[in-house]
Amino acid sequence: MKHGTVQQEERRTCVLLLRRQLHPRNDGPGGGAFGQKVESECNAMSKIAFIFPGQGAQTAGMGKDFYENSRKAKDIFDMASELLSLDMRKLCFEKNDLLDKTEYTQAALVTVSMAAEHVLREWGMTADVTAGLSLGEYCAAASAGAFSTEDAVLMVRKRGIFMEEAVPANKGAMAAVIGLTGARTEEVLEKIPNVWIANYNCPGQLVITGEKSAVETAGSSLKEAGTKRVILLNVSGPFHSPMMETAGQQLARVLENVRLNQPVIPYVSNVTADFVGETGEIKDLLIRQVSSPVRWQQSVEKLIAAGVDTFVEIGPGKTLSGFIRRIDRNVKCFNVGTWEEAEKAAEQLC
Repeated sequence: MKHGTVQQEERRTCVLLLRRQLHPRNDGPGGGAFGQKVESECNAMSKIAFIFPGQGAQTAGMGKDFYENSRKAKDIFDMASELLSLDMRKLCFEKNDLLDKTEYTQAALVTVSMAAEHVLREWGMTADVTAGLSLGEYCAAASAGAFSTEDAVLMVRKRGIFMEEAVPANKGAMAAVIGLTGARTEEVLEKIPNVWIANYNCPGQLVITGEKSAVETAGSSLKEAGTKRVILLNVSGPFHSPMMETAGQQLARVLENVRLNQPVIPYVSNVTADFVGETGEIKDLLIRQVSSPVRWQQSVEKLIAAGVDTFVEIGPGKTLSGFIRRIDRNVKCFNVGTWEEAEKAAEQLC
């Protein structure tokens, strides 16, 4: 497998420029001439973003081929099993009733995605920036060096439990809204209490969240407003809503015991749709993320504006690639959900 040393050197240069762009000199709005120079130089280079899917991407059998083909991946699975006192192989590789339960789903997905990420890095593939949808932000932060893979697995296991317990069963709901703009959806929801936008996924696709009765009422109102479809989702709670604030408070106590590091490369926060480059931002943003909307479309637009033209979706499924193609068809997307897909991506990007 060839290693594109020139291309990698360009990416390293661009990472430095991106870091400086996060904290430009105070030369006026946008960092003045310095900020413009950084953006110009960075946009001239081809840049790669590692992106990670969220809850809902899980599927029985995920990660098995990585476990069987890579010592590095096997070590990640074994670490997660020992750390959480769970049989991660059985949870991920076999059909079972636990994989779709939030308290198990989150740890399983992060284990699989990070196992694949470690394999790509072992082969020499590097990213300039990372991002993840909802749960995937923990993989993005770990991949960027903000905390260890071990801490990511441990945090999301507890996060899943907190989210599962935050709202009584059947009290909350979520629904996908197809064919209506974000602005029009916001306008409709302003008149209905206890329902909010959970995800801005891509043009024409959002997710709403809140009390079950309020989500059902909102669905009817949105149909009257012209949306094509409103699809109730098979989830266990009203994620990314103020109803999850207690989960965020519990997560805050967990984060107090996590060693947070200066990210080696920037990653994009779901809450702000902006780069995270300082250790002090990480804890607050992860706490807020549990009860705040996921601004995925805005995050992708931010990455593209910064010069990213290649996205590598690491983890099961192709949901994020589908969203990105609806945001901008000019960028390239690679999927790394299987060993075969990883090899194909590596052939072109390493």
